[in-house]
Amino acid sequence: MAEEKKDKSNLWNFLDNLEGDKVVWMIVLLLMLISIVAIFSSTSQLALSQNTSRMAIVGEQMIITLLGFGVIIACYSIRSIGVFRVLSQLGYLLSMFLLLILATHKTVGPFKPLMINSAWRIVSIGGFQVHVFEVVKIAMVMYLAWAVNAYRNDKFMIANLLAKKHPFWAKPMVKKVVYIYIPIFTVCLGIMVGSLSSTIFIGGIMFITILIGGISIKELILPGVIAVGLLLGCIGINTVCIKKDIKTPFPHLASAMARLSSDSTEKRLETIRTAPQNSAEFQDALDKLKQPVSAKIAIHEGGLIGKGPGRSTQRYVVPIMFEDYMFSFIVEEYGLLGGLLVIILYISLLARGSIIVRNCDNHFAKTAVAGLVILITGQAMMHIMINCDMGPLTGQTLPLISHGNSSYLMFSLAFGIILSISKMARRKIAREAAQAPPLVEHEEKDEVESTLGDLEIMESSLPVHENDIPDYGIDDHNNE
Repeated sequence: MAEEKKDKSNLWNFLDNLEGDKVVWMIVLLLMLISIVAIFSSTSQLALSQNTSRMAIVGEQMIITLLGFGVIIACYSIRSIGVFRVLSQLGYLLSMFLLLILATHKTVGPFKPLMINSAWRIVSIGGFQVHVFEVVKIAMVMYLAWAVNAYRNDKFMIANLLAKKHPFWAKPMVKKVVYIYIPIFTVCLGIMVGSLSSTIFIGGIMFITILIGGISIKELILPGVIAVGLLLGCIGINTVCIKKDIKTPFPHLASAMARLSSDSTEKRLETIRTAPQNSAEFQDALDKLKQPVSAKIAIHEGGLIGKGPGRSTQRYVVPIMFEDYMFSFIVEEYGLLGGLLVIILYISLLARGSIIVRNCDNHFAKTAVAGLVILITGQAMMHIMINCDMGPLTGQTLPLISHGNSSYLMFSLAFGIILSISKMARRKIAREAAQAPPLVEHEEKDEVESTLGDLEIMESSLPVHENDIPDYGIDDHNNE
């Protein structure tokens, strides 16, 4: 009995001594549990296409979950913000290296580009497939957090060394353009080769990150105009290449523009009605229509409490239900209540992130946490909106829930960084609280205690028993 009590005590002490924001810890654990349950039920089509079983897929997902949890623990164990600051400087170089491999379609050592669904977005590293855009999201948020902080404190080492011989590099605007704006634009161009929607989303996250870091809206007007101009220029180049029957540098730009056009649905319906059923054109139009339609059907059939675990029907219709349409699947099986739970978890992360940012005294840490939290919640809200037919399909997964190995690990890295910085912030709060001078309430308490002490002394001087009453001769006088 004593041993059982001791084990419980040790478990409780472990949970109680767990540093970092405990609400974020709870959000992470709940998202991971939801992921395992949802993947088990939603991968029927994946199991059929890969000639395997759902249990094998769930086993793979559990391994990825454990690896993701290991990534979180590894980041959580880092005790110095300087480690993140140093590694963040490599974010831009890593992003451009992977994007150039995709753009050139050339293998570099163990890095081999792969085409998935007619798009160059995957790099195989020793057999492990990495979705490049998922890496770029996290890497660029961390890099820009470092760059904005270095610009604020004028700690660009290479630029400052060059400035000793060339005064041109000493200008703040030059440093801002070289270290902040050029990385943003070059990364966006690299992403646009594979996806317009990812370009807009990741580019928007990068602009929000530097805005949070201290770059004013007024300073972002010109870069914003340049970004729009570059996008229009790419569209113009693509249009000219298509008219002249030349290979376009941005092959997915035309399909993205067609997806945004109002008559794309009507064209697909017309193709389904007129094209032969065995043709590739017919099948492509059918796939692009049935996925968003089936997602809406899944949400409609889910109702308030859902059909129950394992009773989804649309998972047999949508081949990527476990990735791009995971929220629709959750609503179909667990109803509006299950969908609200998922939304509440991401909104709670946003709220807790703002608290962590307020408690950080390090500018780099503030910018990094804010950028990562907005990235996670922003992608989650975009995924939910697309599943509710409130926008065109972008291929954005539901963070830490949808199936996807590299995406899952990268979001685990993001959560690990947030938890590590929140641990440092909590230590700072505890240290300041221990060193703080006594508050007014303590002085009032001392006054009350001294007053009670005086009352106790006065009461002890008063007689308690009748025999203790002094004899003043009153009885004798009355007897006389």
